[in-house]
Amino acid sequence: MGTPPSPDVHEVQRCRTDHVESLIQEYAPLIKYIAQRLACRLPASVCLEDLISAGVLGLMDAIEKYDPTRGTTFKTYAELRIRGAMLDDLRELDWVPRTVRQKEHALTKAYAEIERRQGRPAEDEEVAALLALDLDEFYDWLTQVRGVSLLRLDMPLEPDPNGNPINYLDTLLVDDAPGPLQIAETENLKMHIAEAIEQLPWREKVIISLYYYEECTMQEIGKVLELTLSRISQLHTKAILHLRAALQSLQQDQYATVG
Repeated sequence: MGTPPSPDVHEVQRCRTDHVESLIQEYAPLIKYIAQRLACRLPASVCLEDLISAGVLGLMDAIEKYDPTRGTTFKTYAELRIRGAMLDDLRELDWVPRTVRQKEHALTKAYAEIERRQGRPAEDEEVAALLALDLDEFYDWLTQVRGVSLLRLDMPLEPDPNGNPINYLDTLLVDDAPGPLQIAETENLKMHIAEAIEQLPWREKVIISLYYYEECTMQEIGKVLELTLSRISQLHTKAILHLRAALQSLQQDQYATVG
């Protein structure tokens, strides 16, 4: 019997190209959805198309590196890589001006200090007084930091088994399946976030629930609570600052329920 003919190299490349293009078309709606969810929490200066482009690169990376023997579905792995590519792109862009970042840190610190001391959510007047601001200035600060996220990408976590420091972004961009330490970190974080959400003022709790769990838009939440879009945005920012204050206390081994 003769040796079977080798597959044509060009035919193999064409099949692979067709496969990649087919997957990109299939996952294009997911890439756009993830980009839109990120963009709505970021300043208008962040371009949606740039996030989508980064997501496409993340999907191509997922196609290249996916290992079905790990027991993870391709869809789950692709979502991780797509989101990770977008976050990596944002980290390199560093879109937050230093003055806004300083205000964000000052607000979080003020909320944490008051809530540890009082054992309840901080009032607007208390935070403003601690920062030596009048209420108009305080509300202006809230508007400026409205893109603040619950978890900073550089938030330190427990060191890895070799004692090397890791941060939250590292866990999002990791190629391998999460290990026991990462799983424990994530579950512990979820538990404390859930506790902190439970202690939020009622309207802030509703906004967090509708926005992050029911995936309602800010406009839809405004109709439910009969509040203006700007007021909903302001309450959302305060809710995130309350939660970040609780997590900051946790990081300092001084976690206290804010309720």
